[in-house]
Amino acid sequence: MHKRTFLQGTLLAATLLSGLPLRAQTVDTASVVRNYAELVSANYQDVLASALSLQKAIKALTAAPSAQSLDDAKKAWLAARAFYGQTEAFRFYSGPIDDDKGPEGRLNAWPLDESYIDSVAGKPKAGIVNNRKITINKATLAKLNERGGEENIAAGWHAIEFLLWGQDQSDTGPGNRSFEDFVDGKTANADRRRTYLNVVTELLIDDLGFLVKAWAPASKNYRARFEQGGIQSVRKMIVGLGSLSRGELAGERLEVAMNTQDKEDEHSCFSDNTHRDAATNAQGIQNVWLGSYQRLDGTSLQGPSLKDLVALKNPALADKVSQQIARSVAYANAIQAPFDREILGAKDAPGRIRVQKTIDSLVQQSKDLTEAAAALGIHKLAQAQ
Repeated sequence: MHKRTFLQGTLLAATLLSGLPLRAQTVDTASVVRNYAELVSANYQDVLASALSLQKAIKALTAAPSAQSLDDAKKAWLAARAFYGQTEAFRFYSGPIDDDKGPEGRLNAWPLDESYIDSVAGKPKAGIVNNRKITINKATLAKLNERGGEENIAAGWHAIEFLLWGQDQSDTGPGNRSFEDFVDGKTANADRRRTYLNVVTELLIDDLGFLVKAWAPASKNYRARFEQGGIQSVRKMIVGLGSLSRGELAGERLEVAMNTQDKEDEHSCFSDNTHRDAATNAQGIQNVWLGSYQRLDGTSLQGPSLKDLVALKNPALADKVSQQIARSVAYANAIQAPFDREILGAKDAPGRIRVQKTIDSLVQQSKDLTEAAAALGIHKLAQAQ
């Protein structure tokens, strides 16, 4: 396709989606960086809003434990998790979430040693919940998170997940914690379990609020500096996508589990939500590449994108990357639940084939993203400070 025709089509599509005048959709480094910052801000706002809904459901559960209130809290966790999964594309370049002071380790660290938090099969008195000498508050949980070992997770999405679902001891479904674990007189230390669940959720809200502020439109925050970063900010965007594609999603989250065939190596093992984690991570990469995002309220954000910027230099390459990323999204969405069954069997087992296709596509897209960066004159992607 002729360059001018391609760009005109891209700009026209963006204009129709955004409702902005064509002149406001000029594609250059600054506009792409600004749209990315707006996308990041919107996604974190939606995570916080959905996490506040989760908090409301958890307060209802701990105030009046029942099978229904526990189920409602689980559904709220799954809904909030879907938006958080898309934000993983904003990592790996020392941004607010995972610089030296960032909250990522408190938000999404895994795998988690369940017995560090609460009782497990064969260890009825294990964990912080059952140690009444430990005061359960936000400062304590933050201090105890990853203390003495990287699997000693005390906070974040997976701590909440474990408290809601319990250990996954089923081959065909998720954990099956009883609501009676939160009822005084039914289970030991139910009062502390309720307190822990409320406090760890408050900590999650605090950390998400920190990220919302870092990316909010303001004169003196990370977003303001990022928007002035020019091509270095574009480099960070691509580092985030490439690192999530290859090292984290294809590697740590899929290949490791494929190699060990161990449910302990799946990301959201208690809820059996790992297949959705992979799909939302892949979607987050596509969001950034295309400069688009569907918000919690159903509205769409669309603006100048990495794809548009690369198309200025090499339209065919921009299309190639787009197609590869779309394949990864499709393959990730094809992974079936429960993930811990998908990874079992020989190489030709249907589940392993589905996961392997996703891995292979993600590996290829990381190579394509490196090629796209080179087209923009960006050749050093190992680190982004």
